Order: sequence, then structure tokens, then C-alpha cells
Amino acid sequence: MNHSRKDKPIVWSVAGSDCSGLAGQVADIRAIEALGVHPCMITTAVTAQNSKTVMAINPLTEKQIQSQFDALKDDLPASAIKVGLLPSVDAIEALKEFLKEYQGKLIVDPVMVSSSGKELMDQKAQRLLKTLFDSIDLLTPNIPELELLTQRKITGLSDIEFAVDDILSAGVKAVLVKGGHADEDFCADYFCNDEESFWLTSERLHFDNTRGTGCVLAASIAAAWTLNYSLKDAIVIGKMQINQAIENGYRVGKGKGPLKPLSWPAKQKYMPTLSKSFAQSFYNFPDCGDKALGLYPVVDSADWLERLLPLGISTIQLRVKDLDGEALEQEIIRAIKIAGQYQARLFINDYWQLAIKHKAYGVHLGQEDLDTADLKAISKAGLRLGISTHCYYEVARAHAIEPSYLACGPVYHTDSKIMPWIPHGTENLSYWINTMNEYPWVAIGGINLERITEVAATDASGIAMISAIIQANDPEMVTKQMLQLISKGIVGTNV
Repeated sequence: MNHSRKDKPIVWSVAGSDCSGLAGQVADIRAIEALGVHPCMITTAVTAQNSKTVMAINPLTEKQIQSQFDALKDDLPASAIKVGLLPSVDAIEALKEFLKEYQGKLIVDPVMVSSSGKELMDQKAQRLLKTLFDSIDLLTPNIPELELLTQRKITGLSDIEFAVDDILSAGVKAVLVKGGHADEDFCADYFCNDEESFWLTSERLHFDNTRGTGCVLAASIAAAWTLNYSLKDAIVIGKMQINQAIENGYRVGKGKGPLKPLSWPAKQKYMPTLSKSFAQSFYNFPDCGDKALGLYPVVDSADWLERLLPLGISTIQLRVKDLDGEALEQEIIRAIKIAGQYQARLFINDYWQLAIKHKAYGVHLGQEDLDTADLKAISKAGLRLGISTHCYYEVARAHAIEPSYLACGPVYHTDSKIMPWIPHGTENLSYWINTMNEYPWVAIGGINLERITEVAATDASGIAMISAIIQANDPEMVTKQMLQLISKGIVGTNV
């Protein structure tokens, strides 16, 4: 994704220098620049280390650190600050003084013990670190650091949750516990704030060159967050960046080499799965066949199926908003019958129980429906499943379910539904189609006859629309024109 702009956002790395170029500020700079953000450095210590061990920390004085804050704060102000090594009371006091006037985002990766086992903060600094908690927007400890911060022994999932509750109660706004120290074949990170919690899971990448993992993750989150992604989106992006960086790590020296974040992560294998509980469920939703979904009207009554399916529509969604009870059920029964007559793929929006009962082709669910729908029942019934997505968080959540297709919206501004998201445009639509390329994608939101060619060029499998058809003066004529564009090959090759 191209995030180039005249005035780049700025992220500060407040951390230690690493003369070996494996971790610390070198890792921060690589991660921040890979996401198109400008890095600035405030050095808290000049460390002496190599690929095998940390030999010396060499903390800077409070005055030396404060002078760096003073040099940057007016000329190169930070939108977000990523804090790593704070080796001494002087470093923490200098940061606390600056934070009195700072209004941006603060992410702290509490670098307390090196991977080789060397203590990186003195005892006084460890105690004083907790006085920063009220200012921290996101804390990213690993398991050993979580134990040091809470004085809890972490032996299971409940221990992690209790420890995080302790930190939130102490004033930190959100916590992301890194799961890289576990021995399983997967890496699971736990996020929690006052509103929600979730687990992000990726298959463990068995590569040796993993120096700077925590630095890259926290710096990537800071960079994505300053690009105006939500915190939850930024965390998913950070996890993708880690997976990319581990895959591209390289060997130098006699020990472990560094990670290498290259660019904006854009491969499906980098995308983690996101679930509300650690124990993930596995489903088996059928695919939608070899034929692309094509022109995909979203209609509010079975009458529309009678009008549109004879024109050649092969995929359609019934979204009923003004019926309930027996009237709703009869409408769904009628729609399923009509779709069967034309061998069309009918997705029922929301009403999954009735879709199962009457053997519909598929169900379409919004993100809010995933909390209450019985996905196992839908899967067991053999129905296809489509899921709406609007952002990284929602794609990661849908990816954990492995539906039959994913919908991306809004592509353009739409009045059909009030949405808090900025329209994707075709650039971001193309990003999702190419990145999560094992799924068919359906484009939706603000698409009309004038825009269909641009959308089709993204190679979307389906192009969904509501008002462009059902509010048209001549819906049949508009539908025929769109289908004609498809038949002439103007739309993407997968449509």
C-alpha cells in the first residue's frame, strides 16, 4: 500500500542504540520506515552487544536524554512514541518530564531482560517504570516481562488474564502480551483493554534469526497507528509485519541474526487469525464453485428475485429489514424456491436459523452477527458463508473462520448504510484481493453503472450493489447493462 505523502507522519524511537545493528533503535527504524513513516531517535543508552550477548548498557544521563527531546519536540514533533529500553531512573525521569506536555500516542515495550538473560534495567528503574502507567496507551510485554511487572508466575492462560487485569487497574489503557516465548507450534498474542479482549494467532515460523522481535512489533504498531489506523488495526498490521520480518531475517555473526521488515505486509500467510477466546473453532464452509460470483444484487424482497434472476443474475442476497415472524419466514421460503428455479446462489442476510431450516444456498453475516450466530451449525448444515469486512481487525477475525467469501466495503461512499469507515477506494480493494488471495472477494458500497468498470478491474469475484439497482428508474435495464459489461470482459477475469 502506498502511504507516501508530502508531510510524512513521525514516530520517535525512545530506546537504546545497538552497535551490532540487530535490535534496539536499528530495528525500530527499519520497522517504521517499512510502513512509510519517518523515524526520529532519542537514545537512552549506548549498548555494547553482539549477536551472542549484551556486554554493557552505558546509560545516558537525564540531561543528555532531555536535550534530545528538546531538539525534536518543536521541529519534528511525534504523532506516536515507541519506548523501548529505559535502563535507569534518569531515562524514566527525562521521559516523564517530556510527557507532561506531550499529547500523542505512547507505546511502551518494557525491555527489562535481554534474550541472553542479562538484566537491562536496574531495580530502581523497574519500580519507577510503573509511575508511567497512567500515560501509556499500549504496553507490550512478553511473558517474562509480564511476570516482572506483576510479580505473578505465569503458567497458564488465566494467569495472563489476571496479570493483564493488574496492569490495567494500575492505569495502562491497553496491553498486548506477546506469546513468542511459548513452545507450541503457534504464536498467540493476547490483547485487552477496558472494552474487549482477543487473541491473535499465527503459525510459528521456525527461523533462527529473530533478534529485535519486540522492537519491530511495537515500532510497527506505532507507525500504523500514526497513519490513522485504529489501535486494533495497527496491532494486526504489526503482527503481519512481524511474520514478514521473521521470514526475511538473515544471518550475521555467530548468534541469531536480525529480523528484516521490508515493506507494507501484503501476503495472506502474514495475516494472523483473531478470535475472542484462545481455543479456536474450526469450520468447513463449502466454496461457491468455479464460477465467479459476478453481479451480486442485494435486495429486500423475494419479488426482486422474480425480476432479476431471469436476466441472468447468478448470485443474489436477500436482506429483509421490515418483516418478522411468520411473514419473514414465508418471504425466505419463497426466495429460496425462486432461486432454486434459476439455480442461483441465494445468500440470506442475518437469518441463519431460517436459512438452515429451509436449506438455503448460503448465509451472509456482518461482523456484529459473529458474536451470536452458531457458526458450527451453519457449517454442519453445509451452507456457504459470506462475511462483511471493513478493516484489518475484521479481516483477521473473518480469516479465523475461513468463510466461503469475504466482502470488502465500502468501496465508495454509500447512503445505504451508516458506516464509520472511510471508503476504501479501488486501491485498497485491490490490496485485499491480492493479499488475501485464497478467498473470493465481493466489492460493495457506492458502486453504480459509472463505477463498475473501475471496480471490475480489481479482479473482484463479485460486485454487490443495493441502491444502484433497486432505486434505479429502470432496474431491469440497469441490470442488463451491467451484465453486458461483464459479458464483454470489461470486469475482472475472476468475475
